[in-house]
Amino acid sequence: MNNKIHHKVCQITTVHPINDNRVFHKECKTLAQNGYYVNLVIQHDKDETIDGVHVLALPKPKNRFSRIFGLTFKAMRRALKQKADIYHFHDSELIPVGIMLKLLGKKVIYDVHENVPKQFMNKDWLGNIYFKKIAAAGMSILEKFCKIFFDVIIVARPDIAEHLSSKRTKVILNAAVLKTIDEAPDIKIEKTRPVVIYAGGITKIRGITEIIQAMEILDGKAELWLLGPWQIESFRDECKKLPGWKYVNDLGYKPVQEVFSYMKKADIGIVTFWPAPNHLTTLPNKPFEYMSSYLPVIMSNFDYWQEIFQGCAIFTDPQDTQQIAEKINLLLDDKNLAKNLAVAGRKLVEDKYSWEAESKNLLQIYQDLLTK
Repeated sequence: MNNKIHHKVCQITTVHPINDNRVFHKECKTLAQNGYYVNLVIQHDKDETIDGVHVLALPKPKNRFSRIFGLTFKAMRRALKQKADIYHFHDSELIPVGIMLKLLGKKVIYDVHENVPKQFMNKDWLGNIYFKKIAAAGMSILEKFCKIFFDVIIVARPDIAEHLSSKRTKVILNAAVLKTIDEAPDIKIEKTRPVVIYAGGITKIRGITEIIQAMEILDGKAELWLLGPWQIESFRDECKKLPGWKYVNDLGYKPVQEVFSYMKKADIGIVTFWPAPNHLTTLPNKPFEYMSSYLPVIMSNFDYWQEIFQGCAIFTDPQDTQQIAEKINLLLDDKNLAKNLAVAGRKLVEDKYSWEAESKNLLQIYQDLLTK
């Protein structure tokens, strides 16, 4: 660790929570550990310093409208007061803030986590399919026009880089932090049967209903651990009514280090997102984290995922409950297959998808920007 403070950085998000893996645990902490003075403007209950990151708290908005049209400007005011050398923002709704910062002569990074135009196609609050298409097209035009204002555009996936098509675009993957996972302590929890684990935000579109229904088919041969926040409480109530719920251990939100402890205690990792437009080419954290924890993984049978993870996972139709149950059963019965997948997955992460490697790319981006 370099204790000398080189430059002042201000990262900004009005959408992501304080415990966000990419924003806080990877990017902000990496910069702080390498001598940068890091401010993070984010929704939180108070200003405080966490793991060397100086958190500048924003209030929780009452609704989406107040977040976009109120919290955005509060975030900009707090950010400007920091007089940072580099400003790094994470949300598409902050594009006007990024432009304003650039017009004021600041060095600005736009960090794109998702293919936002495709993501709009799954936003129910936008109404019918026509409004979704209009919003998606509008966002695509906005992003492609506004990219000229930013010094660097960091993207979480190669397909987003292709969409934005800019020489300023750099890919920083949502790779696993091997050191954090390896150092996760053993957790004392009783296991009466093999465990399938899902860790992350819990929504219908992430295939949770089908996984629970698959547990019913398995009839007690395994149990499901759910770790993460339910984004809609009514969906949780809906899932609790399913017969397969009796095989579910709903563990709720856990700190990141503790999540990895649960992963290392489980037997199978699962990520069976529905084939929504934004999912087909996404690279979520979870498969990398499962593989880093030496878990065999069951994934949606998207072409892109099969190309990336071939030989390290088995694939299923995420909306076919029977097929999901069969894949779980296969891994439970075939111990050699499960072990081979686990070993291959860990090697894939070590060779290509560790944060230890990606963090060097992040630091290089900052160094290059500061020397311009």
